Amino acid sequence: MILHDFWRSSAAYRVRIALHLKGLAFSQASHSLLQGEQRTAEFLAINPQGLVPALQSGRDVITQSIAIIEYLDDLYPEQPLLPSSPADRATVRAMALSVACDIHPLNNLRVLNYLRSEFGASDEAVTRWIRQWIGIGFEALEVQVKRGSKEGRHCFGDRPTLADACLVPQMYNARRFGCDLSPYPTLVAIDAHCRSLAPFIKAAPESQPDAP
Repeated sequence: MILHDFWRSSAAYRVRIALHLKGLAFSQASHSLLQGEQRTAEFLAINPQGLVPALQSGRDVITQSIAIIEYLDDLYPEQPLLPSSPADRATVRAMALSVACDIHPLNNLRVLNYLRSEFGASDEAVTRWIRQWIGIGFEALEVQVKRGSKEGRHCFGDRPTLADACLVPQMYNARRFGCDLSPYPTLVAIDAHCRSLAPFIKAAPESQPDAP
């Protein structure tokens, strides 16, 4: 398998976590989002959206991080990333999607660049924008994970799930932009525990071959 990746992409970070949790071998093809390498004709032939991640597995090319992770969960059911019951699966998906659909898109690099180029937003204004939407999202997620976590070490139950694979990269972004995380002690504790585990350490941005 080939993961088309960028070390600081939080969406790609999610997929790296899932791959390492399942102990799967893969190679990485880096595309610098800062240099626009995701928009080359060669990569657009792989993923017409011009986004990372994309996963090449044999003849299959899967895009969108949540779809990739669920694809991996279907192919490699050992170390499942979704619970067995429909209600629990839906709960974990809801947690994951609150990050992937509600928080992350508003903090995406292309959105931030558009704020700067089209509306003249300063770096300070962009940072306030980021903190605003992370804070609103985390406020609700803090309540959700309190209900779902068994021991306060994972978002749901007592093992890593799709929700943890989404939370940890978003917490990385929150720290990067100086968000006040004190109102979210459960999220902070879960993030700290997950980042102490080997699969999360291997998946971390600073551990990637293209990290500066």
